[in-house]
Amino acid sequence: MAANAGNIVLQILQTLWLLVYTFYCIVESIIRVFIPAEYLRKDVKGQIVLVTGGGSGIGRLMCKKFAARGAKIVTWDVNTAGNDETVRQVVDLGGFCRGYTVDLCDREAIYAAAAKVKQEVGKVDILVNNAGIVTGKKFMNSPDKDILRTFDVNIFAHFWTVKAFLGDMLLANKGHIVNIASMAGWIGCNQLVDYCSSKYAAVGFDESLRLELQVEGATGIHTTVVCPIYISTGMFEGVQSKIFPLLTPDYVSEEIVEATLLNVRVLMLPKYIMRLGVILKLILPEKALYKMSIAAGMTKMMDKFVGRRKEQ
Repeated sequence: MAANAGNIVLQILQTLWLLVYTFYCIVESIIRVFIPAEYLRKDVKGQIVLVTGGGSGIGRLMCKKFAARGAKIVTWDVNTAGNDETVRQVVDLGGFCRGYTVDLCDREAIYAAAAKVKQEVGKVDILVNNAGIVTGKKFMNSPDKDILRTFDVNIFAHFWTVKAFLGDMLLANKGHIVNIASMAGWIGCNQLVDYCSSKYAAVGFDESLRLELQVEGATGIHTTVVCPIYISTGMFEGVQSKIFPLLTPDYVSEEIVEATLLNVRVLMLPKYIMRLGVILKLILPEKALYKMSIAAGMTKMMDKFVGRRKEQ
């Protein structure tokens, strides 16, 4: 009886402690909202930032924005010419940048390039898994090879890049992993079954990895998952929306860099509208959500999709 009573008291105390701690966390979050960002941003001067897909679009813009803050840049891209142009632009701005041609569908090529970067540039402090592709076809019209390539680039490459660089971060208990996912990783879309599936995986990868690092006590290593709606980079050329305008690459890249500097864990863009969308998805009946999707034009957004043209 005494043992049972002791266990009950212990459980009550643990519950009270959790309530107090939860209240503390809520208050802390509220206070952080009112603290000017310049007091919270971390300094990345001299740190090595590796961006996959850095040869164009938001990847190139992030390279330039991190370089402007004093970081050393490494860009990976399958497009050698695009990579070289990113290097040129960063160097012209007075920054340091090295480019490596890497096929992110090739696991061994990723590991080999990672070893080369460590030897020639140094240990990576911030890894930005930015590279992504989209097929934009109905499920039954999607060739198997395209589905496999979508997963290779959009999620499996995350596994191999993180495996390649996380070890050094763990030894120093310092680092940051940024995974560019999509709102398609929270809300499914027709004609994007393979893309959405890969982005759902990217969201799950980031959340699970973050939890594992916390459990292991690696408190100095941060992760950020980025979930924007469509961006006007050419990747989603032809997409139409009644209610959501295409986001500009400069806006998205600036928000990603800022979220990294502030150690934001989940970045949805546009921020509050997308969070509301996820909440509605969780609480509204499926039939109602479907009718809302039709009314908002979301079921026809991909009807005129053409994707990135070769000259882009």
